[in-house]
Amino acid sequence: MTARLRFLAVTAALLAMPAPAAAQVSRTQGQLVYPVSFFATFSPANALEIVNRVPGFVLEKVEEDIRGFSQAAGNVVINGQRPSSKSETIDVILARIPANRVLRVEVGSGERFGSEYSTKAQVLNLILSDAGGIAGTVEASLKRDFSGRYFPAGSASALVKRGRSSFNVSASLTNDQSADGGTDTITALPGGALRESRVKLNRQKEPYASVSGSWAFDDGTSRTAHLNGRYSRDWFYLDQSNAVTPVGAPARNDILTQRYHRRDFEIGGDVTRPLAGGGIKLIGLITRRKRDNDDVALFRPGGVVAGGSEQSLEDEKAESLARLVWNRADLHGWSVELGAEGVLNKLDSDVGLFDVAADGTRSRIDLPIDQAVVREKRGELFVNAGRPLTGRLRLDLGLTYETSRLTVRGDARADRSLSFLKPKATLDWRSGGGWHAQLSLARTVAQLQFEDFISVATLSSGQVEGGNADLVPQRAWELLATVERPILGNGLIKIELGHNRISKLQDRIPTPEGFDAPGNLGSARQWIARAKLDAPLGRFGVKGGRLTLYGSYVGSSVTDPYTLRSRPFSEHRAFAYEAEFRQDLGRFAWGIEAEGVTHATAFRRDELDRFYEDPTVDIFAEYRPSARTTLNLTLGNILQAKIGRRRTFFTPDRTNPDPSGQELRIRNRHILPMVKFKHSFG
Repeated sequence: MTARLRFLAVTAALLAMPAPAAAQVSRTQGQLVYPVSFFATFSPANALEIVNRVPGFVLEKVEEDIRGFSQAAGNVVINGQRPSSKSETIDVILARIPANRVLRVEVGSGERFGSEYSTKAQVLNLILSDAGGIAGTVEASLKRDFSGRYFPAGSASALVKRGRSSFNVSASLTNDQSADGGTDTITALPGGALRESRVKLNRQKEPYASVSGSWAFDDGTSRTAHLNGRYSRDWFYLDQSNAVTPVGAPARNDILTQRYHRRDFEIGGDVTRPLAGGGIKLIGLITRRKRDNDDVALFRPGGVVAGGSEQSLEDEKAESLARLVWNRADLHGWSVELGAEGVLNKLDSDVGLFDVAADGTRSRIDLPIDQAVVREKRGELFVNAGRPLTGRLRLDLGLTYETSRLTVRGDARADRSLSFLKPKATLDWRSGGGWHAQLSLARTVAQLQFEDFISVATLSSGQVEGGNADLVPQRAWELLATVERPILGNGLIKIELGHNRISKLQDRIPTPEGFDAPGNLGSARQWIARAKLDAPLGRFGVKGGRLTLYGSYVGSSVTDPYTLRSRPFSEHRAFAYEAEFRQDLGRFAWGIEAEGVTHATAFRRDELDRFYEDPTVDIFAEYRPSARTTLNLTLGNILQAKIGRRRTFFTPDRTNPDPSGQELRIRNRHILPMVKFKHSFG
């Protein structure tokens, strides 16, 4: 029997297994319900560790810099409501909720939680206990890099419940440090003659500190309020030594330093009240960000500075939004939601690039659009409605109208108004035997990243990212089908297939100044195939064992503006996979994890910039002296996987199919041991 036939036979056997036993997992109103006792085997310290152990569930992490509220939704709600914070990702929010405050976990399709979730086949609802008192978690870790340096990290959070109010405060302090070394080899093509070789050592420090607090008030259905605030500071330090040996020229000992500092502040909240048989919610949110970045690259033949480059970046980003939503669960048999959102966004950016002479004199290099202020006023109106068509089939429909006014001032001047209609429809079907399928079709409009309007240089690679004030958002019709079924008692198998038809793809285009920049190409396509298998292995004689497999393929195709041939999207990785085996044996647990991705290529004007990395494998062992305390030892990257970068150059650009040179970079990340201590109280 071939490997493919064996795989199909095993898959068919798994699908034929009976649905989960009611003693462990129940199905209520189309949801899989996991009591907190289901997770006791893993001794979780916080809600994040519980969510990560839900069979078949993949936590959707949303970039914190996404503007507006509607597009920043993930696939987790807490007590049926979406967190009103944006600057904190959902994994950070979950990590500060003590595990002993979790009552149960409900997993089902997202139509019950509003328009942001209605097209999602899996949304996790974390139900917290009403018990009073105080509870919290404390975590501490110690890591070692390959050079022998140790660096600690820690965090603490506490949740206090008093009557109808809950208070949550947390603080974290990390001091991540790492070091890696490797070589660069530059050759001429087509002959392959060596031009230059380099030996590099990078040392990085990433201190990070944050404090946050929240208040929640729950007085019953449609009588809730939330208030949250957060402040964080983030630093990044890089010191690179670079022993350069050019062919036919003196050797050099170049250096590169980077000093980045970022501050973030957010305050937001919401209030919900009964209205017209439903509930009306008002959400308000204010976020502020400030960055100060400095890069210095110096050339040092014979250890004497002979010149170099410097770059400074200062920017301030601000967002203020208000969102009003009314929903009613039963209006003539329909669940209905109406709402509006208004957002003000601003980015004020100043980039200074300088040539540095041997005597330290600096001469400014003008970049296209290196000083600019970008402003956006955006609003949207939306209506969503859904109802059961039969006892097992449900239909959800939605329509959003989005309009915005965008202005750019400074080195460039651009004004434009954009308006879009975004319809969507979802069919959700559930069988009596545990099968669940969903089919969704939606028109989406991507967000513009204001930073793409501003030019900036990357001194470590000698690249310039040109700014493009005329960038417009890409649009797509997205079709996604999902099928899932419980297996082997409390396991789950899930398969997703999708296809996206995209217009005005945001990729890379040439600029009149001779650079390339983020810009819009023509029509494009994407094909999606994902699968996750989460299987307990007790029936196969492996006590306490569990196997999790995940694979994701996203193919893409667009016509390249230089070669006029089809190619993948820039910086797009087609395939990613993860595998984990874990065995819990009372006070002890151990496991092995592996993950990997295929390469990603940036299709620039005069080069193909490809990034690739070897698969990584981690092993861990845990000891639990009590139900609330865990000691974990992890050896990361035990195979010492390398990461690489291959830059292939073309003269004058990629309209010439014959490359003129190549640069190959290889870095070793080495084995990374870590000890972690976790304790929960309350």
